[in-house]
Amino acid sequence: MRTKTLLLTAAVLTAGLAASVAQSVYSVNAVGYVNKSLVAGYTLISNPLNGTNNLLSTILPIVPEDTIVLKWDSATQSFGTPSQYYGGLGWLPDTTLNPGEGAFINSPTATTVTFVGEVPQGNLTNQISGNYSLLAHVVPQSISLANPSVNFPVLEDDLVLFWDTATQSFATPLQYYGTLGWLPNEPVPAVAEGFFYNTAPSAARSWGRTFSVN
Repeated sequence: MRTKTLLLTAAVLTAGLAASVAQSVYSVNAVGYVNKSLVAGYTLISNPLNGTNNLLSTILPIVPEDTIVLKWDSATQSFGTPSQYYGGLGWLPDTTLNPGEGAFINSPTATTVTFVGEVPQGNLTNQISGNYSLLAHVVPQSISLANPSVNFPVLEDDLVLFWDTATQSFATPLQYYGTLGWLPNEPVPAVAEGFFYNTAPSAARSWGRTFSVN
């Protein structure tokens, strides 16, 4: 098996991931909210619900001043322009964060953010690029990527990388070994958690699944 390592710009790779026990999901008629705890520093997050337009100004309207969001550009394999929250001025630039996308958020203080919106349902599609993608579950569900209902299109030697809050670094990579499955364990993204996914440069593909709150 080939060994892969994540090569990302050190200046922007400081993130913290809120523990899944601090998250909660409430849903009635497919509309609900998700609480996500952030540490002081960087957190790897995702947007678990559809807002009216999924702009940061809509889904994260109030955060500590000087909070920064960094999104991954799969085409250039690098981070794009940071979005920063300037208090009364809001997010500059104001960008979208759609369900299924992951992002780093840097908060100067520990806080809790609340996502409000509609639970995505029906036939849903996420895109996996070649090399590295910053992904998340499209729905507010914590479930293993190996669960058949997730319909995750894994290929041999693919890697998942989660962020370790305590060490502020990537945890041990989880690699898919074909018939042996995922080692050292299956990847289980938490609700509102993003993760890096590494596959062969030529292996871009769609990740489709069907979901219903019923």
